[in-house]
Amino acid sequence: MKIRKGDTVKVIAGKDQTKQGRVERVLPKSNRVLVEGINVITRHVKASPGLRQGGRITQEAPIHISNVMLVCSRCSQPVRVGFRRLDDGAKVRVCQLCKETIT
Repeated sequence: MKIRKGDTVKVIAGKDQTKQGRVERVLPKSNRVLVEGINVITRHVKASPGLRQGGRITQEAPIHISNVMLVCSRCSQPVRVGFRRLDDGAKVRVCQLCKETIT
């Protein structure tokens, strides 16, 4: 996958369009990512004796990976990601605008 945990991404579609956040979790089987502060939903939960209090809980829901773009740390813009092989054979991600490696 081109997006990993800890990356900064920008939402390009949906209700949170133009917002930025850090990826907390990647769900590769469903092609979704969990982004901090993005796609916040409200769940109504019932009280469980001894476990938790009932009420409304706000939490982040996963967003499809096609609706986010990686933000390059050097050019500070949402960019497409490419791959390049280094001399030692390691495969690294590369920003398509500035050609800088993405850590």
